[in-house]
Amino acid sequence: MLDFYYMLYSAPCRSILMTAKALGIELNKKQVDLDAGDHLKPEFVKINPQHTIPTLVDGDFALWESRAILLYLMEKYGKNNSLYPKDPKQRALINHRLFFDLGTLYQSYIYYYYPQLFEEVKKPADPENFKKIDDAFSSFNTLLQGQKYAAGENLTVADFALLATVSTFEVTGYVFGKYTNVTNWYENAKKEIPGWNENWEGCLIYKKLYLSQL
Repeated sequence: MLDFYYMLYSAPCRSILMTAKALGIELNKKQVDLDAGDHLKPEFVKINPQHTIPTLVDGDFALWESRAILLYLMEKYGKNNSLYPKDPKQRALINHRLFFDLGTLYQSYIYYYYPQLFEEVKKPADPENFKKIDDAFSSFNTLLQGQKYAAGENLTVADFALLATVSTFEVTGYVFGKYTNVTNWYENAKKEIPGWNENWEGCLIYKKLYLSQL
C-alpha cells in the first residue's frame, strides 16, 4: 500500500489521484491540513524535510514533487502503458509537457494568484503577471495545434498534470475560451481521464476555501 499525503484542493495532488486511478493503484490517503500546520509536525518533516504536498511513501522510499511522483508511478506500475511509452522520443515529448506545466503554465498561476491568496500580507493583482498567464495559454494553444492530446497521438500522463492545472484556472475564473485548441483539448480530457469528478470536487473545495479572498 502506498501512503499518499495530500489535500484534495491542491492541483498537483489531484494530478496524482487521477493518474493512480488510471493505473489501478490503491492509495492510502492521508490528508495534510496546511492551514493547521500538519506539514510542519516533526513526524511529517521526518518523511519530507521540505514539508510539502503531495508526498508519496512506498515502503521505506519517500518522494515529493508531483511530476516526479507521476513519473515514478509510471515507471513502476505503468510498464508497457501508453500513458508513458518506452520510446525515448515519445517520453521526451511527454517530459517536455510536464516541465512546461511545471515551469510555465502552473508557474504563471503561482506568479499571479499566490500573492493575492497565500502571502501573509496580501498583495494586489499585478497586470504584468497576468500577461504571463496569457502568454502561457498562448504557448499551450500552439503546442496543441492539430493535436487531440498534449503529447502525441494518445492520452499520456502529461494530460493528467495539465488537466489538474487548467481546471484550477477555470475554477479561479480565468477565461481561456479564445484559445480554441486548449478549449477543445480540455473538453476532451475531462471526458477521457479517469477521476475527473474527484478532481473537480477538489477544485470546488479550493474555490470555497481561498478564492473568496480575491
